Amino acid sequence: MEPTSSSNDSESEEEKELTPTTMARERTLRELAAPDLNQQPLCITYPEIETAFELKSRLIHLLSTFHGLSGKDPHRHLKEFHTVCFTMKPRGVTEEQIKMRAFPFSLANKAKDWLYYLPPRSIATWNDLKR
Repeated sequence: MEPTSSSNDSESEEEKELTPTTMARERTLRELAAPDLNQQPLCITYPEIETAFELKSRLIHLLSTFHGLSGKDPHRHLKEFHTVCFTMKPRGVTEEQIKMRAFPFSLANKAKDWLYYLPPRSIATWNDLKR
């Protein structure tokens, strides 16, 4: 009587299914179209800062989060964002420099996707960003 190889055959078929090609097919179109953020520069070109500046975690925690959901007011989010950033004014750092660096931390979900899908280096000022 010959040993059956059905268990070995099914294991090898499962292994074949997990090739990079088949794994790529399992990804959604959104995942496949997403830019590789490790290779592509962000949309924001940060203004130069002459003094040493670190965005404090306490500022980041004070920021409200905008998710980009329908029914939520982006203008209100910008007003709240401005209020928080206005409270932090280190010497030698402009309010625009703070806002440009802090804004990505105030976004999540669809809103953050929007930011990441903007063309590289397309935003150089706060006015560019708030449009």
